[in-house]
Amino acid sequence: MKKIRSALFYVVLMLLSCLPLFFTVASSQTQTCKSYTFSNNRAYSDCVDLPVLSSFLHWNYSQSAGSADIAFRKTGSSNSRWVSWAINPKSRGMIGCQALVAYFDSAGGIRAYTSSITSYDTTMLESSLSFGTSNISATFASGEWTIFAKLQLGSGMTTVNQVWQEGPMNSGNPGTHSTSGANGRSRATLNFANATAPLGSGGGSSSTSKNVHGMLNAVSWGILMPLGVIFARYVKVFEGADPAWFYMHVTCQTSAYILGVSGWATGLRLGDGGGETGYHGALGAILFIGGTLQVFALLLRPKKDHKYRLFWNIYHHSIGYTTIILSIVNVFKGLDILDPSQVWKTAYTVIIIVLGSVALLLEIVTWYIVIKRRRSQRHQPKYPPSNGGAVGYSTGQSHYGV
Repeated sequence: MKKIRSALFYVVLMLLSCLPLFFTVASSQTQTCKSYTFSNNRAYSDCVDLPVLSSFLHWNYSQSAGSADIAFRKTGSSNSRWVSWAINPKSRGMIGCQALVAYFDSAGGIRAYTSSITSYDTTMLESSLSFGTSNISATFASGEWTIFAKLQLGSGMTTVNQVWQEGPMNSGNPGTHSTSGANGRSRATLNFANATAPLGSGGGSSSTSKNVHGMLNAVSWGILMPLGVIFARYVKVFEGADPAWFYMHVTCQTSAYILGVSGWATGLRLGDGGGETGYHGALGAILFIGGTLQVFALLLRPKKDHKYRLFWNIYHHSIGYTTIILSIVNVFKGLDILDPSQVWKTAYTVIIIVLGSVALLLEIVTWYIVIKRRRSQRHQPKYPPSNGGAVGYSTGQSHYGV
């Protein structure tokens, strides 16, 4: 039994160690564009984290000259895909975009050029733009594309509609990109003179708010809630763990609920700002209701020997497990909407796999303990000896007999 308790201690310790790992990975991915340093000693005074496609825009703007030196970065890409950043002086959509395009040509060299988009069937052939451009170049390293250029915009183009995209290569030419998901939302308003102005028209709230929303919900609903269930189901089987398991369970679930409600509130603000909700938002509302019902379950918890305890257990367990399953599903849905670097999804997937594996292991261990305990109790005398002598079961009668 001591070995099993020791093993459980190390398992719990391993689970808790997953949280700093997640925070470390997430922190490394939520860093803003301002922390980025260009290897070629270029420096830019302003930048924004674009809300989708793991992209960033850096620039130096001269209002007197009406010009902007820009650097567009797209992370998490490959040398078999093309990338593009564009300004649309006429509308918010694709038609009319004045684009900068980059990709590897058939000879293995990087091609960077301008293309004016005039139809949805475009193959982005090289053409001049409606404003002057110079010093166009591109680099690719470690899955990151960067396009450099100087734009001669004029004094009347301080605030512009920007569009950015990526897509596959097709026979040496840019192929058709997806029009759904992140690719369908990759547009926003940009103010060259004010980098702190919120992104609009497809950007919704700032990417920082989206990162905070994602972080809070992933940690609360997606990690702390399942961890609290593991404490409740598997720790209490050990003798002497009562009521320690209960306080561990309540601490996890209460912390998860507080963080989860905060994350839900940030999600409501993102929705009010025009952000995407839909299925993800509906699940978020269901999770909030489920979490609140669990709080009431704690307040209404009857004693173990109460006649209504069985019904309370059914209520508490059914809502609890349903909330856990939906929370994990919704975290992955949120990751699809946020579209961060792949390492986010990988990190959370690894944590869920670890939690699931540990739960499966502890399920086997606890069943072993319970069965062993029942067998031990079955062979114990039901009544104590009456005269200080032998128990009186040497006749072979079962201790359950009369």
